Amino acid sequence: MQKLKLGFRHIEAFRAVMSSNSMTNAARVMHTSQPQVSRLISQLESITAFPLFERNGSRLNPTQDGLRFHREVERTFAGLAELESVAANIRSFSAARLSIAAMPRLAGDLLVKVVAEFHAAHPDVLVSIHSGNAVNVEEWVRSGFCDTGLALLTGDAPHIRRETIATLRCVAVLPKDHPLCRLRRLKPAHFANQRFIAPTGESALRSTIDDVFAAGHVSRQIVAEASLGSSVCALVRTGMGISLVNPLAARDEFVNGGIEVRPFAVNIPSEVALLFPPYQAQTRLVSAFAQIARPVIREEMEVLNKMYT
Repeated sequence: MQKLKLGFRHIEAFRAVMSSNSMTNAARVMHTSQPQVSRLISQLESITAFPLFERNGSRLNPTQDGLRFHREVERTFAGLAELESVAANIRSFSAARLSIAAMPRLAGDLLVKVVAEFHAAHPDVLVSIHSGNAVNVEEWVRSGFCDTGLALLTGDAPHIRRETIATLRCVAVLPKDHPLCRLRRLKPAHFANQRFIAPTGESALRSTIDDVFAAGHVSRQIVAEASLGSSVCALVRTGMGISLVNPLAARDEFVNGGIEVRPFAVNIPSEVALLFPPYQAQTRLVSAFAQIARPVIREEMEVLNKMYT
Protein backbone atom coordinates (compact mmCIF):
# COMPACT_ATOMS: atom_id res chain seq x y z
CA MET A 1 0.00 0.00 0.00
CA GLN A 2 1.40 3.40 -0.99
CA LYS A 3 2.32 5.57 1.99
CA LEU A 4 0.33 8.77 2.34
CA LYS A 5 2.27 12.02 1.93
CA LEU A 6 1.54 15.28 3.66
CA GLY A 7 -0.10 17.79 1.35
CA PHE A 8 -1.24 21.39 1.54
CA ARG A 9 -4.89 20.29 1.51
CA HIS A 10 -4.31 18.31 4.73
CA ILE A 11 -2.92 21.36 6.48
CA GLU A 12 -5.68 23.57 5.12
CA ALA A 13 -8.30 21.23 6.56
CA PHE A 14 -6.47 21.03 9.91
CA ARG A 15 -6.28 24.82 10.25
CA ALA A 16 -9.95 25.18 9.31
CA VAL A 17 -11.04 22.67 11.91
CA MET A 18 -8.80 24.24 14.57
CA SER A 19 -10.29 27.69 13.93
CA SER A 20 -13.93 26.51 13.86
CA ASN A 21 -13.92 23.42 16.16
CA SER A 22 -16.25 21.76 13.67
CA MET A 23 -15.90 19.60 10.56
CA THR A 24 -19.07 21.12 9.16
CA ASN A 25 -17.91 24.71 9.58
CA ALA A 26 -14.47 23.80 8.24
CA ALA A 27 -16.10 22.31 5.13
CA ARG A 28 -18.03 25.52 4.60
CA VAL A 29 -14.81 27.60 4.84
CA MET A 30 -13.03 25.26 2.40
CA HIS A 31 -16.00 25.10 -0.01
CA THR A 32 -16.10 21.33 0.19
CA SER A 33 -18.12 18.60 1.92
CA GLN A 34 -17.95 17.56 5.56
CA PRO A 35 -16.99 13.94 4.66
CA GLN A 36 -14.07 15.29 2.58
CA VAL A 37 -12.77 17.30 5.57
CA SER A 38 -13.18 14.28 7.84
CA ARG A 39 -11.23 12.15 5.37
CA LEU A 40 -8.41 14.72 5.19
CA ILE A 41 -8.12 14.92 8.99
CA SER A 42 -8.11 11.11 9.24
CA GLN A 43 -5.33 10.95 6.63
CA LEU A 44 -3.35 13.64 8.46
CA GLU A 45 -3.57 11.66 11.70
CA SER A 46 -2.30 8.59 9.85
CA ILE A 47 0.60 10.62 8.45
CA THR A 48 1.55 12.19 11.80
CA ALA A 49 0.96 8.90 13.64
CA PHE A 50 -0.78 10.62 16.56
CA PRO A 51 -4.35 11.80 17.18
CA LEU A 52 -5.00 15.48 16.55
CA PHE A 53 -8.48 15.72 18.03
CA GLU A 54 -10.60 14.11 20.72
CA ARG A 55 -14.10 13.42 19.45
CA ASN A 56 -16.93 14.22 21.83
CA GLY A 57 -20.09 13.77 19.86
CA SER A 58 -20.14 16.53 17.24
CA ARG A 59 -17.51 18.56 19.07
CA LEU A 60 -13.79 18.32 18.41
CA ASN A 61 -11.16 19.24 20.99
CA PRO A 62 -7.50 19.32 20.01
CA THR A 63 -5.18 16.93 21.82
CA GLN A 64 -1.94 18.19 23.38
CA ASP A 65 -0.08 16.81 20.37
CA GLY A 66 -2.62 18.52 18.14
CA LEU A 67 -2.02 21.86 19.85
CA ARG A 68 1.75 21.49 19.50
CA PHE A 69 1.36 20.58 15.86
CA HIS A 70 -0.92 23.60 15.32
CA ARG A 71 1.66 25.95 16.81
CA GLU A 72 4.26 24.69 14.35
CA VAL A 73 1.83 24.95 11.46
CA GLU A 74 1.03 28.58 12.31
CA ARG A 75 4.72 29.38 12.68
CA THR A 76 5.30 27.94 9.21
CA PHE A 77 2.42 29.93 7.74
CA ALA A 78 3.76 33.09 9.37
CA GLY A 79 7.02 32.38 7.57
CA LEU A 80 5.14 31.95 4.29
CA ALA A 81 3.40 35.28 4.86
CA GLU A 82 6.81 36.85 5.45
CA LEU A 83 8.03 35.33 2.19
CA GLU A 84 5.04 36.88 0.43
CA SER A 85 6.03 40.24 1.90
CA VAL A 86 9.64 39.73 0.80
CA ALA A 87 8.47 38.84 -2.70
CA ALA A 88 6.30 41.98 -2.81
CA ASN A 89 9.28 44.10 -1.77
CA ILE A 90 11.47 42.55 -4.44
CA ARG A 91 8.74 43.01 -7.03
CA SER A 92 8.40 46.72 -6.17
CA PHE A 93 12.20 47.23 -5.90
CA SER A 94 11.82 48.20 -2.22
CA ALA A 95 15.15 49.37 -0.73
CA ALA A 96 16.81 48.87 -4.14
CA ARG A 97 19.52 51.22 -5.39
CA LEU A 98 20.04 52.34 -8.99
CA SER A 99 23.35 53.98 -9.93
CA ILE A 100 23.29 56.02 -13.14
CA ALA A 101 26.34 57.46 -14.91
CA ALA A 102 25.75 60.49 -17.13
CA MET A 103 27.69 63.14 -18.98
CA PRO A 104 27.25 66.60 -17.38
CA ARG A 105 25.13 67.95 -20.23
CA LEU A 106 22.70 65.04 -19.81
CA ALA A 107 22.85 64.81 -16.02
CA GLY A 108 21.00 68.12 -15.73
CA ASP A 109 17.46 68.77 -16.91
CA LEU A 110 17.09 65.68 -19.11
CA LEU A 111 18.15 63.03 -16.60
CA VAL A 112 16.40 64.87 -13.77
CA LYS A 113 13.13 64.65 -15.70
CA VAL A 114 13.65 60.91 -16.29
CA VAL A 115 14.54 60.27 -12.64
CA ALA A 116 11.50 62.23 -11.44
CA GLU A 117 9.18 60.04 -13.53
CA PHE A 118 11.02 56.90 -12.42
CA HIS A 119 10.70 57.94 -8.76
CA ALA A 120 6.96 58.50 -9.17
CA ALA A 121 6.63 54.92 -10.45
CA HIS A 122 9.13 53.35 -8.03
CA PRO A 123 9.32 55.56 -4.92
CA ASP A 124 11.25 53.02 -2.83
CA VAL A 125 14.29 52.99 -5.14
CA LEU A 126 17.27 55.13 -4.18
CA VAL A 127 18.72 56.68 -7.35
CA SER A 128 22.36 57.75 -7.38
CA ILE A 129 23.65 59.93 -10.26
CA HIS A 130 27.36 60.02 -11.12
CA SER A 131 28.46 62.71 -13.56
CA GLY A 132 31.58 62.51 -15.73
CA ASN A 133 32.91 62.80 -19.25
CA ALA A 134 32.24 60.17 -21.92
CA VAL A 135 35.31 58.11 -20.97
CA ASN A 136 34.32 58.10 -17.29
CA VAL A 137 30.70 57.20 -18.03
CA GLU A 138 31.66 54.28 -20.29
CA GLU A 139 34.20 52.96 -17.77
CA TRP A 140 31.81 53.22 -14.81
CA VAL A 141 29.13 51.25 -16.66
CA ARG A 142 31.55 48.76 -18.23
CA SER A 143 33.09 47.95 -14.83
CA GLY A 144 29.71 47.59 -13.11
CA PHE A 145 30.31 50.58 -10.81
CA CYS A 146 27.10 52.03 -12.30
CA ASP A 147 24.07 50.00 -13.39
CA THR A 148 23.40 52.05 -16.51
CA GLY A 149 24.55 55.23 -18.20
CA LEU A 150 23.34 58.08 -20.35
CA ALA A 151 25.83 59.48 -22.84
CA LEU A 152 26.18 61.59 -25.96
CA LEU A 153 28.37 59.59 -28.33
CA THR A 154 30.03 60.16 -31.68
CA GLY A 155 31.44 57.03 -33.26
CA ASP A 156 31.71 53.51 -31.87
CA ALA A 157 31.76 52.35 -28.25
CA PRO A 158 33.03 48.78 -28.76
CA HIS A 159 33.47 47.73 -25.14
CA ILE A 160 29.96 48.42 -23.90
CA ARG A 161 26.37 47.67 -24.81
CA ARG A 162 24.52 50.73 -26.05
CA GLU A 163 20.98 51.52 -27.10
CA THR A 164 20.64 54.62 -29.23
CA ILE A 165 17.52 56.54 -28.22
CA ALA A 166 17.88 59.65 -30.40
CA THR A 167 20.33 61.16 -32.89
CA LEU A 168 21.25 64.85 -32.88
CA ARG A 169 23.01 66.92 -35.56
CA CYS A 170 25.94 69.08 -34.52
CA VAL A 171 25.43 72.82 -35.00
CA ALA A 172 27.70 75.80 -35.58
CA VAL A 173 28.34 78.27 -32.76
CA LEU A 174 29.66 81.77 -33.46
CA PRO A 175 30.43 84.89 -31.42
CA LYS A 176 27.59 87.39 -31.50
CA ASP A 177 28.02 89.87 -34.39
CA HIS A 178 30.39 87.51 -36.26
CA PRO A 179 30.13 88.13 -40.04
CA LEU A 180 28.84 84.58 -40.60
CA CYS A 181 25.84 85.30 -38.36
CA ARG A 182 24.16 86.88 -41.40
CA LEU A 183 23.76 83.37 -42.87
CA ARG A 184 20.89 81.15 -41.82
CA ARG A 185 22.81 77.92 -42.47
CA LEU A 186 26.54 77.24 -42.63
CA LYS A 187 28.41 74.96 -45.01
CA PRO A 188 31.96 73.62 -44.59
CA ALA A 189 33.24 76.20 -47.12
CA HIS A 190 32.13 79.02 -44.82
CA PHE A 191 34.73 77.85 -42.27
CA ALA A 192 37.67 78.33 -44.67
CA ASN A 193 40.55 80.11 -42.92
CA GLN A 194 38.33 80.83 -39.90
CA ARG A 195 39.71 80.67 -36.37
CA PHE A 196 38.31 77.41 -35.00
CA ILE A 197 37.79 76.03 -31.46
CA ALA A 198 38.16 72.27 -31.83
CA PRO A 199 37.28 69.30 -29.64
CA THR A 200 40.35 67.70 -28.07
CA GLY A 201 42.39 65.44 -30.30
CA GLU A 202 41.50 62.13 -28.64
CA SER A 203 37.74 62.50 -29.14
CA ALA A 204 35.75 60.76 -31.87
CA LEU A 205 33.97 64.05 -32.54
CA ARG A 206 37.28 65.70 -33.42
CA SER A 207 38.08 62.99 -35.96
CA THR A 208 34.62 63.25 -37.54
CA ILE A 209 34.80 67.06 -37.80
CA ASP A 210 38.30 66.91 -39.28
CA ASP A 211 37.14 64.35 -41.86
CA VAL A 212 34.24 66.60 -42.93
CA PHE A 213 36.50 69.57 -43.56
CA ALA A 214 39.17 67.44 -45.21
CA ALA A 215 36.57 66.06 -47.62
CA GLY A 216 35.65 69.61 -48.60
CA HIS A 217 39.32 70.69 -48.81
CA VAL A 218 38.62 73.36 -46.19
CA SER A 219 41.50 74.63 -44.09
CA ARG A 220 40.83 76.16 -40.64
CA GLN A 221 43.00 77.83 -38.04
CA ILE A 222 42.83 75.73 -34.87
CA VAL A 223 43.33 78.27 -32.07
CA ALA A 224 42.16 76.24 -29.05
CA GLU A 225 40.87 72.83 -28.00
CA ALA A 226 38.34 71.85 -25.33
CA SER A 227 36.79 68.53 -24.31
CA LEU A 228 33.41 69.88 -23.11
CA GLY A 229 30.83 71.63 -25.24
CA SER A 230 30.36 74.24 -22.51
CA SER A 231 34.06 75.08 -22.64
CA VAL A 232 33.98 75.32 -26.43
CA CYS A 233 31.03 77.72 -26.27
CA ALA A 234 32.72 79.78 -23.55
CA LEU A 235 35.78 80.22 -25.78
CA VAL A 236 33.57 81.12 -28.73
CA ARG A 237 31.86 83.70 -26.53
CA THR A 238 35.20 85.46 -25.99
CA GLY A 239 35.53 85.94 -29.76
CA MET A 240 38.46 83.53 -30.12
CA GLY A 241 36.83 81.64 -32.94
CA ILE A 242 33.87 79.58 -34.15
CA SER A 243 33.10 75.90 -33.70
CA LEU A 244 30.78 72.92 -34.07
CA VAL A 245 29.15 71.39 -30.99
CA ASN A 246 26.25 69.15 -30.07
CA PRO A 247 22.94 71.06 -29.98
CA LEU A 248 22.42 70.34 -26.27
CA ALA A 249 25.49 72.38 -25.40
CA ALA A 250 24.60 75.05 -27.94
CA ARG A 251 21.07 75.48 -26.59
CA ASP A 252 22.13 75.70 -22.97
CA GLU A 253 25.01 78.09 -23.64
CA PHE A 254 22.94 80.28 -25.96
CA VAL A 255 20.79 81.16 -22.95
CA ASN A 256 23.88 82.70 -21.31
CA GLY A 257 24.22 85.11 -24.25
CA GLY A 258 27.20 86.09 -26.36
CA ILE A 259 26.88 83.37 -29.00
CA GLU A 260 24.73 82.60 -32.02
CA VAL A 261 23.72 79.13 -33.21
CA ARG A 262 23.25 78.06 -36.82
CA PRO A 263 22.42 74.71 -38.48
CA PHE A 264 25.37 73.01 -40.19
CA ALA A 265 24.78 71.63 -43.68
CA VAL A 266 26.68 68.36 -43.15
CA ASN A 267 25.20 65.84 -40.76
CA ILE A 268 27.67 65.17 -37.93
CA PRO A 269 25.60 62.90 -35.70
CA SER A 270 25.77 62.65 -31.94
CA GLU A 271 23.80 59.78 -30.45
CA VAL A 272 21.98 60.02 -27.14
CA ALA A 273 22.36 56.48 -25.86
CA LEU A 274 21.63 54.35 -22.84
CA LEU A 275 24.67 52.30 -21.83
CA PHE A 276 24.67 48.88 -20.17
CA PRO A 277 27.42 46.60 -18.80
CA PRO A 278 28.69 44.38 -21.64
CA TYR A 279 28.71 40.98 -19.91
CA GLN A 280 25.75 41.16 -17.55
CA ALA A 281 22.11 40.31 -18.10
CA GLN A 282 19.96 43.41 -17.82
CA THR A 283 18.20 43.52 -14.45
CA ARG A 284 14.50 44.20 -13.99
CA LEU A 285 15.40 47.46 -12.25
CA VAL A 286 17.50 48.72 -15.17
CA SER A 287 14.81 47.59 -17.63
CA ALA A 288 12.19 49.53 -15.67
CA PHE A 289 14.39 52.64 -15.78
CA ALA A 290 15.06 52.27 -19.52
CA GLN A 291 11.34 51.85 -20.23
CA ILE A 292 10.64 55.22 -18.59
CA ALA A 293 13.74 56.93 -20.03
CA ARG A 294 13.13 56.14 -23.71
CA PRO A 295 9.99 58.22 -24.37
CA VAL A 296 11.22 61.14 -22.24
CA ILE A 297 14.54 61.32 -24.12
CA ARG A 298 12.92 60.93 -27.55
CA GLU A 299 10.45 63.73 -26.87
CA GLU A 300 13.12 66.12 -25.58
CA MET A 301 15.52 65.40 -28.44
CA GLU A 302 12.82 65.74 -31.08
CA VAL A 303 12.12 69.27 -29.83
CA LEU A 304 15.84 70.06 -29.88
CA ASN A 305 16.35 68.79 -33.42
CA LYS A 306 13.48 70.95 -34.68
CA MET A 307 15.13 74.04 -33.19
CA TYR A 308 18.16 73.78 -35.50
CA THR A 309 16.87 72.46 -38.81
